[in-house]
Amino acid sequence: MTLTELKYIVAVAREKHFGKAAEACHVSQPTLSLAIKKLEEELDMKIFERSASEVSVTALGDEVVRQAQSVLEQAAQIKEIAKRGKDPLAGPLRLGVIYTIGPYLLPALVRQVIERTPQMPLMLQENFTVRLLEMLRTGEIDCAILAEPFPDTGLAMAPLYDEPFVAALPRNHALAGAASLTTDQLKEETMLLLGNGHCFRDHVLEVCPEFARFSSRTEGIRKSFEGSSLETIKHMVAAGMGVTLVPRLSVPEDALAEPDKKSVNGDAHVRYLPIVDPNGGTPPTRRVVLAWRRSFTRYEAIAALRNAVYACPLAGVTRLS
Repeated sequence: MTLTELKYIVAVAREKHFGKAAEACHVSQPTLSLAIKKLEEELDMKIFERSASEVSVTALGDEVVRQAQSVLEQAAQIKEIAKRGKDPLAGPLRLGVIYTIGPYLLPALVRQVIERTPQMPLMLQENFTVRLLEMLRTGEIDCAILAEPFPDTGLAMAPLYDEPFVAALPRNHALAGAASLTTDQLKEETMLLLGNGHCFRDHVLEVCPEFARFSSRTEGIRKSFEGSSLETIKHMVAAGMGVTLVPRLSVPEDALAEPDKKSVNGDAHVRYLPIVDPNGGTPPTRRVVLAWRRSFTRYEAIAALRNAVYACPLAGVTRLS
């Protein structure tokens, strides 16, 4: 049994396909298949069930794959321990970020990391929360910037900031001249939402749960429409198709100007308004956190990344320590 064979079975379990796994491991498919067959013969068990259309992991094979992943992580830690003796920040850091954070945080964050720790380049992965959690579990990434809540997977976490939601309306909307809005004022509007899989969609539906169901007054047409990205939805708002909620960092720097002033950096056709609680409570926000596996040993790299986030111009959010 070798580490290479363990790497192969983890890859096949992840890709559910021998060809794709071989490509990910930079070997030919016959080489990978032969190595896995050799391991199965050595263990006297089937790790994978093969068919013409798919590859699946057997029940006992799943346990083997999980243990193999653990062994690979432990082996990688040996190399990390050796590196830490020279420079604990040396080497790339594999960072995952959800779609509704990446475009608005990463440009400033990458600049800060390059300036502060040039020996620790970021290898970036943008994806849905559920996929990033899986990639953390399998060791494909080292850490991830996510928005709570998400399933408890035993990860270590550090809070980064609390980010308020902002309403985005067409500039000619009847409410666009207000200084702020309440969630009750949005309930009669056509709400534009992100599609399934985006955690920010769930955050919006927590604030305005009525948009999760069909409206009887729309004669079968859904009162809320779905888009693939926040930027797509902003363009739909600009076109007068409805309103939406967006995270504060996605709002252009000067777009919260007075209604008679046009934004220089933002879309002149969109008006952004803060959301307030009429009862004096906390307005709707999301908590953004940095998560990593507890077995990850590069503590200094995690600390350096947090410091780089705090050094970014996080306009309108509340930094957390």
